[in-house]
Amino acid sequence: MKRLVYALLGVALLSSCSKDAVRNLDPDETNLYITNKDEAVSFASYHTFALSDSAVVIRNNELVEKVRTDFDAAFIDALAAQMTARGYTRVSHDNNPDLGLTVNRIYNDYSGVIDYYDYWNYYGGYWDPYYWGYPGYSYYPGFFGIYTITDGGVMVDMIDIKNASTSSQLKLIWNGLVRGSGTFGVNRAAGHVNALFAQSPYITTP
Repeated sequence: MKRLVYALLGVALLSSCSKDAVRNLDPDETNLYITNKDEAVSFASYHTFALSDSAVVIRNNELVEKVRTDFDAAFIDALAAQMTARGYTRVSHDNNPDLGLTVNRIYNDYSGVIDYYDYWNYYGGYWDPYYWGYPGYSYYPGFFGIYTITDGGVMVDMIDIKNASTSSQLKLIWNGLVRGSGTFGVNRAAGHVNALFAQSPYITTP
């Protein structure tokens, strides 16, 4: 019996010392990185790229504005550095780039109603109106609350400009999405870009 007690105590001590897999995550561990590519594309066939110096803000599927915060600047600089490290040459927009890259802030607002109307009806079982000195009274109807939650992320789009004239369209050949807690922290911008490119070793040119 004593051995069983000691064993249970040991398990309890280990459990109390272990890291909670959800509650104790570092900010970097909460981020989600998703990349997609056109399987038919050879990224080695492109050699130059142009990159916007600002980010596009899209809220609820509508283009709102262009911005350049400290985060946007750091993210764009890191994106340019990664492309250069992969062998691509950055050129201006009017210098016929093979690729165009855009940075987008994506926001979606979700609203709902929290109904507190009925919970007052249960008060009588615990706090009868007599308790307050008003026997025979009833509780007034409750309340409701409206909440709005904003979900945000960063999206990078890579567009084929080289073949636009022959296909008569600007074709998206790669994109990357960043979501999670503290996404827009300036000190995390470079890490986001590095993570996206770590998932995309095929983005390279001789």
